[in-house]
Amino acid sequence: MTTSRRVGILGGTFDPIHCGHLDVGAAAHAALGLGEILILPSNIPPHRPRPLASSYQRFAMVALAIAGRPGWRALDLELREATRSYTSDTLQRLHDEGFSTPELFFITGADAFVEIATWKNYPAVLDLAHFAVVSRPGAPVGDLPARLPALADRMRFKEVRLKADVTNDADDTHGTLIFLIDAPTADVSSTAIRRARARRESIAGMVTPAVQQHIEQHGLYEDSASVAASGTGR
Repeated sequence: MTTSRRVGILGGTFDPIHCGHLDVGAAAHAALGLGEILILPSNIPPHRPRPLASSYQRFAMVALAIAGRPGWRALDLELREATRSYTSDTLQRLHDEGFSTPELFFITGADAFVEIATWKNYPAVLDLAHFAVVSRPGAPVGDLPARLPALADRMRFKEVRLKADVTNDADDTHGTLIFLIDAPTADVSSTAIRRARARRESIAGMVTPAVQQHIEQHGLYEDSASVAASGTGR
């Protein structure tokens, strides 16, 4: 890939953003030498119930979670749209705003990527950006070639490195690639955080201290009935 910049795109409901999300982004950042990571909270997720926290609260928590991380930036691109948030639509909007396919790396966990065939505009969505897929507890990237054999020839294993990865894939004939990154990520979910809050339990260590303070100050996720009905969204 002969591009002057590598931009990671990390999307999600982020209801709330947690340490697992940050670990996934950091692993992709380290393995692929990304110069920038854009965090995009979704407006209305296509496969999940509506978020409990408002768009404002979720964007605020994302901004707090990534504060002090050089090159990480919260972006309200999906929140500005009054429609369901689909990865293919978001990547196309980024193309419309001047980003090119070779410089975009869509970051996701292996637990979500294994369902890629259910995503809108599959398989064309895979041609809009490279994909950086990171292991999640119970969903190692090493299982993906066997679970998604039709995509195996586009998959490349990458090591997590402390310095920018200077590997040159310019001669690859497959166009956009799927980079598989095996790295430890926190075993936590937004569902577990919401349920802990409903039970008045501590969420220390599940989110950053700034996000924990924001949640507690604003009384987020204290309604046990709403939390119980919110499903198992990541």
